[in-house]
Amino acid sequence: MSDLLAMPLDRLLATHACVGDFFDALGLRVDDGLSPQLPLGEWLDCQPDECFFDVGMERGQMLDHIRRLIVEVAAMEKARQQRVGSLTLIGGRDKAGGAEDVRLTVGAGEVVCIVGPTGSGKSRLLADIECLAQGDTPTGRQILLDEQVPLADYRTALDRKPVAQLSQNMNFVVDMSVGDFITMHARCRQGEDSAVSPEEVAERVIACANELTGERFSSAVSVTQLSGGQTRALMIADAALLSASPVVLIDEIENAGVDRKRALDLLVNGEKIVFISTHDPLLALRGSRRLVIRNGGIAEIIATSDKERQNLAYLESLDATLMGIRDRLRRGQRIEEDLPWQT
Repeated sequence: MSDLLAMPLDRLLATHACVGDFFDALGLRVDDGLSPQLPLGEWLDCQPDECFFDVGMERGQMLDHIRRLIVEVAAMEKARQQRVGSLTLIGGRDKAGGAEDVRLTVGAGEVVCIVGPTGSGKSRLLADIECLAQGDTPTGRQILLDEQVPLADYRTALDRKPVAQLSQNMNFVVDMSVGDFITMHARCRQGEDSAVSPEEVAERVIACANELTGERFSSAVSVTQLSGGQTRALMIADAALLSASPVVLIDEIENAGVDRKRALDLLVNGEKIVFISTHDPLLALRGSRRLVIRNGGIAEIIATSDKERQNLAYLESLDATLMGIRDRLRRGQRIEEDLPWQT
């Protein structure tokens, strides 16, 4: 980085596209008649003082910003390429102080469901995983990634966190169109050498979201106008197709109007480690294992049996019938025929 001042401007922009975006954001023109082979230091010296005054910085500060930007983008790219093969949960204690005798390792592409009564501590468990707890939360649990203590940056730097969480209540505060919002996220997440444009990635994410929800929406609609189900579907598609986070936490998906089976298949195919808190038997039985929470602690770990998977197929057929009835009611149709369980 010490030879940055001597690097020709055209080579700098070709190597670090983020610098060109930075100049564009500040209104600095790189095609202002100066030779593109001019070293960065000389190019900065040729810029009028007003260019720096307008953005509130001096020439030396501009160079510091460029250096930090290159370092941060390189760190984001490194984090994007990293993979987490497993997450290990080491038990702490329940609400009464009793020890959790638990050491659970979950691999990429695996779904683990968290079940228990309302208020039992399901959300607390998700919060421990989200913050990569190291015995410093009320439960005293510890989280390892690939059997190692996570780097400090993974806990504090938002751009490098390996965990994405979809909470029960999700609201947007930025008034942007869905297309612009996802395109912006794609620009932040994609590497500089990506062969697919951010706009193309956004189209894929929105199309996928529309497959998960019964209420289709266009890329032009504002994110603040999305329904709860549309919002959840968009975030699931974003987490599966665009987010670099290898661990995904979902707190209650059953009431969001989302195709649950497709949503989980999408995340599993994306080699994500998925933890989902649920009261829905269709979801609970779809996971490879389920954690039973009582009194704030993990009371049992149950592996889904072959018989339960057979029962799941039957329950899914019942659910498909109910979903069909719901759809017909939405379209104003009557339900007057004999239903399957009446014959």
